[in-house]
Amino acid sequence: MSDGGVSLDAMETPQTASLNVRPISVAVNPVALVVTECITVTSAMRKHARWAHSSTPAVHRRERSGPGAASSGDQDEAVSRWGLRGKKGKSLQDNPLMSAFARLRSELKGCKDIRTYDTPSMLHPFLQVIRSSSTSAPITSLALIAITKFLAYGIIGHDSPRLPEAMQLLSSAITHCRFEASDSAADEIVLLRILKLMEGMVSGPGGEVLGDESICEMMETGLSMCCQARLSELLRRSAEISMVSMCQVIFKRLKTLEIESPEELLALDEEAEEDTVRMDPSTNGDSVAPTKVEDPPQASGSDKDAEDVETTPVPNPAGSNIDLPSTAEPEKPAEIKPYSLPSIRELFRVLVDLLDPHDRQHTDTMRVMALRIVDVALEVAGPSISNHPSLANLAKDTLCRHLFQLVRSENMAILNESLRVAGTLLATCRNVLKLQQELFLSYLVTCLFPRVEIPIEPGIEPSLYEGVPQAPSLVKPLASQASSPSGRATPVPVQDRQRLGLEGGARKPDAREAMVESLGALVRIPSFMAELFVNYDCEVDRGDLCMDIVGLLSRNAFPDSATWSTVNVPPLCLDALLGFVQSIADRLEEEPVADGYPDAAQLREQRARKKIVIKGATKFNDSPKGGIAYLASQGIIEDPNDPKAIAQFVKGTTRVDKQVLGEFLSKRGNEQILAAFVGLLDFGGQRVDEALRQLLTCFRLPGESPLIEKILTEFSDQYFEKTPTDKVANKDAVFILTYAIIMLNTDQHNPKMKQPRMTIVDFTKNVRGVNGGSDFDPEYLQSIFDSIKSREIVLPEEHDNRHTYDHAWKELLVKAQSATDLAICDTNIFDADMFAATWKPIVATLSYVFMSATDDAVFSRVVTGFDQCAQIAAKYELSDALDRIISCLAYISTLAPDIPPSTALNTEVQADKKSVMVSETAVRFGRDGRAQLATVVLFQVIKGNEASIRDGWNHLIHIMINLFVNSLLPPYFLSFQKTLALPPIPLQSPAQIIDRAERPADTGIFSALTSYVSSFANDEPPEPSDQEIEYTLCTVDTVKECHFEDILANIGQLPVESLQSLLLSLLEQIPEDGSPRVIVAKLNRPAYDPSLVFVLELATVLALRDEETVRELAKDVIDSLQSVIRDAPKQHPVVIARSVYYLLSLLKASNDFDFIRAPVILHTFSSFNEDLLKQCAQPLLKGLSDCCKGPVGLRSELSSSPDFWAILNTLYPVPEVAGDVFQLVEDLATSVQPGISVDNYEAAIALLNEFATAAQVGALQEQRHDQAARRGKAPKTKKPESNEIVVRGSKAMSIIYQMSSRVPNFIEKSHLDTNEAWTAYWSPILRALTHQCLNPCREIRQQAFSALQRTLLSNELASPDHKEWTAIFSEVLFPLITQLLKPEVYQSDPMGMSETRVRAATLLCKVFLHYLVMLSDWDGMLDLWLKIITILDRLMNSGQGDNLEEAVSENLKNVLLVMSSAGFLAPPDENPEYEDLWNETWKRINRFLPNFFAELFPEEAEKPRGERSSKEGKEKEKEGVKESAKVEQNGEREKGGAKGKEKVEGEAEGGE
Repeated sequence: MSDGGVSLDAMETPQTASLNVRPISVAVNPVALVVTECITVTSAMRKHARWAHSSTPAVHRRERSGPGAASSGDQDEAVSRWGLRGKKGKSLQDNPLMSAFARLRSELKGCKDIRTYDTPSMLHPFLQVIRSSSTSAPITSLALIAITKFLAYGIIGHDSPRLPEAMQLLSSAITHCRFEASDSAADEIVLLRILKLMEGMVSGPGGEVLGDESICEMMETGLSMCCQARLSELLRRSAEISMVSMCQVIFKRLKTLEIESPEELLALDEEAEEDTVRMDPSTNGDSVAPTKVEDPPQASGSDKDAEDVETTPVPNPAGSNIDLPSTAEPEKPAEIKPYSLPSIRELFRVLVDLLDPHDRQHTDTMRVMALRIVDVALEVAGPSISNHPSLANLAKDTLCRHLFQLVRSENMAILNESLRVAGTLLATCRNVLKLQQELFLSYLVTCLFPRVEIPIEPGIEPSLYEGVPQAPSLVKPLASQASSPSGRATPVPVQDRQRLGLEGGARKPDAREAMVESLGALVRIPSFMAELFVNYDCEVDRGDLCMDIVGLLSRNAFPDSATWSTVNVPPLCLDALLGFVQSIADRLEEEPVADGYPDAAQLREQRARKKIVIKGATKFNDSPKGGIAYLASQGIIEDPNDPKAIAQFVKGTTRVDKQVLGEFLSKRGNEQILAAFVGLLDFGGQRVDEALRQLLTCFRLPGESPLIEKILTEFSDQYFEKTPTDKVANKDAVFILTYAIIMLNTDQHNPKMKQPRMTIVDFTKNVRGVNGGSDFDPEYLQSIFDSIKSREIVLPEEHDNRHTYDHAWKELLVKAQSATDLAICDTNIFDADMFAATWKPIVATLSYVFMSATDDAVFSRVVTGFDQCAQIAAKYELSDALDRIISCLAYISTLAPDIPPSTALNTEVQADKKSVMVSETAVRFGRDGRAQLATVVLFQVIKGNEASIRDGWNHLIHIMINLFVNSLLPPYFLSFQKTLALPPIPLQSPAQIIDRAERPADTGIFSALTSYVSSFANDEPPEPSDQEIEYTLCTVDTVKECHFEDILANIGQLPVESLQSLLLSLLEQIPEDGSPRVIVAKLNRPAYDPSLVFVLELATVLALRDEETVRELAKDVIDSLQSVIRDAPKQHPVVIARSVYYLLSLLKASNDFDFIRAPVILHTFSSFNEDLLKQCAQPLLKGLSDCCKGPVGLRSELSSSPDFWAILNTLYPVPEVAGDVFQLVEDLATSVQPGISVDNYEAAIALLNEFATAAQVGALQEQRHDQAARRGKAPKTKKPESNEIVVRGSKAMSIIYQMSSRVPNFIEKSHLDTNEAWTAYWSPILRALTHQCLNPCREIRQQAFSALQRTLLSNELASPDHKEWTAIFSEVLFPLITQLLKPEVYQSDPMGMSETRVRAATLLCKVFLHYLVMLSDWDGMLDLWLKIITILDRLMNSGQGDNLEEAVSENLKNVLLVMSSAGFLAPPDENPEYEDLWNETWKRINRFLPNFFAELFPEEAEKPRGERSSKEGKEKEKEGVKESAKVEQNGEREKGGAKGKEKVEGEAEGGE
């Protein structure tokens, strides 16, 4: 046996081994201590009356004689004289108890190290005392004290010799302790010391070597003490405490053994059926003698009287064992194995048996004690218990069966402890308790779910708590009330069923609280709810436990639940609910682990299937045919025409009403389904009544006899075929016997029966001679009769006696054998589906509590809950959950009302160097702390989760708009407008602006009153009070806390599908076309609604984000903007103005997509009335300008639209935007990609001409400047405005001239013929330049003249191919000079116009000479020339003065000389071809310059008319002149020619 101890030492860790070097911790000599203890005990014994005659010499004699000195005769004498029941008065010389101590002392004299001394020998004298019934309680106590010290001080330790035998002897002795009863206090001290010693043994170093029997004996002793009613309460409680402590150690050993010797445990598990050890604790105090702890257990195998044991001397203590009843056989000393599974299992069995609620011997106090110990066992080794079949089977069956009945107890002590144990059991062993857990939790749900509607609270919108279930889903409808031949006319009343624990029913408030606490503890296990969801909610035939528990906690978290429970229940439920949310939130960031777990997708399919099955079963219960059709359509029943498929469904589901099923199976036409249904039952090896019982638990028999007959006939046929037996002759015999059984069942159990019940004789008589003509076997009938009499055949839900629970339990165990183990789900892969199924009641509860709570701690928890729910919803993309959270918080925030408060009375207050807008919204919000908290939480929830929001945007947009219109959105909110080059959206002007800094010092009540009265009289709102300003500042701070900037930054990064939801919500805010608008009476125009602009702008910005958003979102925004613009008369101009810009921005961005056509938009704009168009001018032009800088295609599409130029023509006179219009035209005309084309060329020239014309304002400045110069004063600087207009006009002239370079290209590309093309493309430029040559502004006029001259002398202008170009005279130069000759034109700039006339005359002559050669071929040459002379004549006689006359005559002289040189102007005798020209020329000239002919042609004037000059000279001269004319036509200055020509050209250049 000591070998066992050695082997245990060998297994010790190094740390333990090091402790064994000096295990003894006592300060005195250990040997001396043992001797002292011996003397203490013997001394006390001698003082006792019984040992008073034992003298010291006698003891010394024993010592001297040494070991083995007593002869066998002495021993016999000792046995006879010192038995346990020795009679008082006999001589007590040489008492063996005393002599054993003497012997031990003698042997210890030579012992140096107590650790080498044989442990059983050392303990032997003390154990003799403990077991002796002749010792008194104090002496027994001393012996117990001594042994307790030996163990405590390490005198007995790991390395003590023969430790296992010693420990076994010790356990045997203390569990068979006997002593003389004295007063109860002293007796109980002994028992208390035994308890402490047992505790020390089990938990000390010797505990590991105790055998199974020793453990069982000690546990039996402890339990007996716990249960003995005659013992004091204190001792029983002490015993319980010790038992708890010992059970912790014993069950902990199970875990150690699993690691150290798993194979041995497995073998022991397989041998579990053999009762190797047995415990039978005494629980009846009256049956135990007061002088001993307990009777010896019968299982020990010894019937010897204890006296024989106690008086047996030990001849050789060092070598022999002590013959005690519970030790192993002496010849097999090596059999003591350390305790293991057998004793642990036996202890567990005894503890579980103590829980039996129907055992009358056990009191509730005992059960409470047993529950506490079982709880410790499960806490320490729950998982290990579930791993060992022998222990697990105890837990699955007996423990759960007793426990779940105790939970129904009204005794609060029992209820509390049983709930605690149930919780620990499920927390540690639930993997093997799938169906048991469902039964327990279903009971709790049924008890705790109130069938009471949530009361309507004032101020709390009922829609906030939509989604809290009113009843659990697992509640089945009550059994139908129809009478039944199965033994009962009506089902059991609900009250009785509640009493039996079949219904939840009315539990006391304290009981409800206890149940909620128990449930809360389970819910807080991180993976518990996920396991419920996977193992029950996702299985077709299991209840929706996860959803029901969440629903139950939600419903009971409402304050009204305190009325049927306790005030603690609502916070407990809320705490559990938040714990559930917390557990999911904690797993959010974990890596999803799917290995070894059920497939999440498959579970989703199962849940979908479950919903269909439930719906189908409900339909079946209403109409079987409809139900089958529905289930077939959903693929649950594969073939609705296959009887077997239908039978498999109705048998395989628990959700079909059993009465409906009975009627369906027996209905005509369903014979095949009935046959298939009965065919699914296994009657193998069953008696007829057992088979019938199996059949009738599946459905209720119908009430009509023919239908019953149909079912029983089918049953009889199949039973006879399936179950061959010599007890029944044929099918008919089965049928009759079955009928007789049903009658017997009704007779025995119908509560309405008045006549005497049937006996076995009556039953036998009923079936006489029907078994194939003979009788049934009497024993067979007797067994059937007994079975029916003792246990009614009835549907499980209709039982009303004690057997109800047992019957249901048996069914559960049968199902449990085929059920899979519960899947433990320590993963987050099911969280998404679980939260999707349960979020509604959670969010509803959080919202309700938020609205009704007053405690800061509750607010804090709810806020955390909301935040975690939002994180979960966002992570798992449960947009509907996130939207609901946003909806609830938005409602609580009060910032998203359906009808926003009026902003008409908003007052701007300058306070503390900053401006705040005091409004109804700001004040109301500022004084509502709950709303402020909700708002901060709301934006905390949104931040980072924007991508998951869908419908929730509606509420957020309402809030944003409300804040925006009341000037509460922080300025950085507008940073998103960077995309748009527009000023911030204007808000409605405040009703008044008050500067608090300038307020007078007098702020008494009178001044406040006068302020109020005066403001009232002025129709202004009263000035805001300090309190209102304070509230407003509070609102501003709260909004700042919401961190809009972060949310907007996140919105900017959203994926397109998320943006679509936001955009949809935004556009929903836009009023429908034609809806009534508010009209401001004073102005008779629509009221300004800044919120509409806000919505449109935000929508535009979002759509413009990038190419993808333009592609996906722009179309909707464009449609909305167009609808607003179409409704222009009903909108405020600011709305239209900005909408125009938004639309143009989108037009530019969406140019690649065919969402919108530029001409359509332009037509819409151009159809605005003029006032509106002018009010929209700036954004419109900005938008058009942006578009024109955009894609080339768009630029040309815009610029070629007539509406484009119509808009510009309307807007250019508006001073504020003239610059923008000009800039736009300038960009079009001068950019690298010109926007001026054949189509818009004329319109552009016309508009530029208007800009040049506008520059005439510069004339006044010039004239004032001239006058000042004449007077010698410093000229005034020009006004910047007029200067700007002149600069613009000047640029316009430059652009018009630049255009001329494109004309040849236009003509080339034109489809017109040459003549038309010349007129179409040259005329606009020439007309414009001519027009500007009359401009009163000198600067413009000079520029125009230069441009006109360069254009008219351009090589591109004239062409030999046509004569259209000759219009330059009739349509350009002649009209120009004609206009210049008009007095009103002259008077517009008297000083400058003289010079202009000179230049005009010079230009006319110069152009004529330039094209002289080309003109010579033209038929109209003569008329043109005569017209020129006439024009010059008019200029000469305009009365302007010598300056003009001189210039005209010089120019004319030059022309005449050139013409003469070229041979065009020659006397008729020289050139008869030009005779008319010669004659007409001089005829006209002589009218106004009569001396000119003689001056220019003196020779011709002096010669007679017929005379001519020599032919040769003339020819030479003619050739030279022609050549010079040619050079001039090519645009080159003639280097050396006629003197007159040089002069004219010089003058012309000077004029320029």
